Amino acid sequence: MGIWFSLIFAIGFVIIHLLSKQMKFLRVDPRSKFLSIAGGISVAYVFMHLLPELGEYQQEFEGAIEGLEFLESHIYIIALLGLVIFYGLEQLAKKSRKRGAEKGTDKASSGVFWLHICSFALYNAIIGYLLLRGEYQSEWGMLLYFFAMGIHFITNDKALRSAHKDDYDRYGRWLLAVAITIGWFVGVFTELNILVISVLTAFLAGGVILNVMKEELPEERESSFPAFFSGMLGYTVLLLFL
Repeated sequence: MGIWFSLIFAIGFVIIHLLSKQMKFLRVDPRSKFLSIAGGISVAYVFMHLLPELGEYQQEFEGAIEGLEFLESHIYIIALLGLVIFYGLEQLAKKSRKRGAEKGTDKASSGVFWLHICSFALYNAIIGYLLLRGEYQSEWGMLLYFFAMGIHFITNDKALRSAHKDDYDRYGRWLLAVAITIGWFVGVFTELNILVISVLTAFLAGGVILNVMKEELPEERESSFPAFFSGMLGYTVLLLFL
């Protein structure tokens, strides 16, 4: 049942990537409050589910694996690494887009585009894998994961489309959709070592935090704190009671 349940959600992730361009409410001006709500939900999921999972992984591996003591006691450094990597990529894309604007293209260069998209493809593949192999207490847990990551994808799609314009619609969204599918298939046929899963979960947590904060914090985003707080609070309460 779990495999078929996760397949439905994997297809849902693919549909989100392919159809997000048609979501007209994302193009309203000023910025749609939905994006701030989505950011709040994603952050709530990280802090209420993913980070506590990392604490459990760390306790389980303390002293268990010879030669990997660094990871055993510092798994949160992987989350920090995920945050730093995506921050660096965001800055690279922003500077490249600025240079492109000076040349009249208003988008990042081809090389930066492929680097940016490939990094998000890895990100998506991890999400696809954890869809089936994540630590869920029930199918409700998988549903909550799908919901949090699905709306997070909508926010990511908008940001990537803004940075790369038609390149994202022509190539990027398809690659990200394929990456989700590949990650899910790997989860179907392969069960990775729990240490590897802990590293993937940590990297994902750091990436989600950065990708949400970069959309919410800059003043020019016209983000809505009440909407962000409502999404975070509502989803936190939901996670506490389910």
